[in-house]
Amino acid sequence: MPAVRLFALLRARSALTRAAAGALAAIGLVFNLSAFDASAALANDKDAGTCSGRDILADVQAQDPASFTKIMTEAQATANDGAALWRVERDGKPDSYLFGTIHLTDERITELSDAVKSAIGKSRVVALEVADISPVATMQAIGAASDLVLFDNGHRLDQVISSEAFSLVEKKLEEAKLPTAMAHMYKPWVVSMILAVGPCERERVAGGKLVLDMVVSAYAQEKKIPVVGLETLQSQLEAAAAVPMDEQVQILRASLVHASRADDLRETVLRLYLQRKLGAVIPLQLYVAAKSGEVTDNLDGFREALITNRNRTMRTRALPLLAEGGAFIAVGGLHLVGEEGLVKLLRDAGYRVVPVE
Repeated sequence: MPAVRLFALLRARSALTRAAAGALAAIGLVFNLSAFDASAALANDKDAGTCSGRDILADVQAQDPASFTKIMTEAQATANDGAALWRVERDGKPDSYLFGTIHLTDERITELSDAVKSAIGKSRVVALEVADISPVATMQAIGAASDLVLFDNGHRLDQVISSEAFSLVEKKLEEAKLPTAMAHMYKPWVVSMILAVGPCERERVAGGKLVLDMVVSAYAQEKKIPVVGLETLQSQLEAAAAVPMDEQVQILRASLVHASRADDLRETVLRLYLQRKLGAVIPLQLYVAAKSGEVTDNLDGFREALITNRNRTMRTRALPLLAEGGAFIAVGGLHLVGEEGLVKLLRDAGYRVVPVE
């Protein structure tokens, strides 16, 4: 690759990384690829505004009560919903804890509760999804895996979506202060992730606000508790890229339809987290996706790649930490719930997992 092209590519990747910070609660990619340096943010915490958004679920309840009932029925049937902090017990070992996070900066969640602070303070190690998500580490991961992020086999983004949709992609990239010259090279999942971050959350991240996971990390570091990762940035990129291409395209098309409602989606998922009703998130996302007219299936490949498979990986890598006791495991809340969630997987491994709050 010519040096000038490589330099342009790295610049684009760097911008992509910054824009992706804080991405989670939207029509799709429920995982943390935030390239965010906690120490830098703490040193540069500018005054960032409070985000506002409509509660989409309340709108569904008012406008489509049958669908609202279906969403909430599915939510109530979700195993191990109703708590974010869980105590993990085994006879003869110090208690460990499992904490479901949400990858956002809102002060309603980033003010750690006394129970969470106490659990961290009693722990000998804190494990996040990824320990090092600094810009340097993220750039290295993306640089080593460009085939996961960019089309490199003759395919182009503007070949899999309409010209009108691609024009909207370019507009949204420009709004996010990303180079549009390479828009045709981004894989659909990358653009969906960028669209998941609304203007307000983007401003807050740029202003130095920490997502909840990084607040946990900062608190642990303040207490001189080591922080480790259950995954790597490389494995998270691989998980996102493993979503079947047809589902990536469907999610992108739906994301474009709802692009103006990113802050509403953020607020809705945030409220569900505060209410400890994470079981409603996926049914609601599928409802919103279906209403776009662009999604024709249940996105099983998406859920398998980004949630279920990663749950198994997290379980496997958490078990040695839990075996010694005194571990605090903090990962995205959707990884805890359901029959294949971490609460169930750890119980299957012989632990008592008890809700705290």
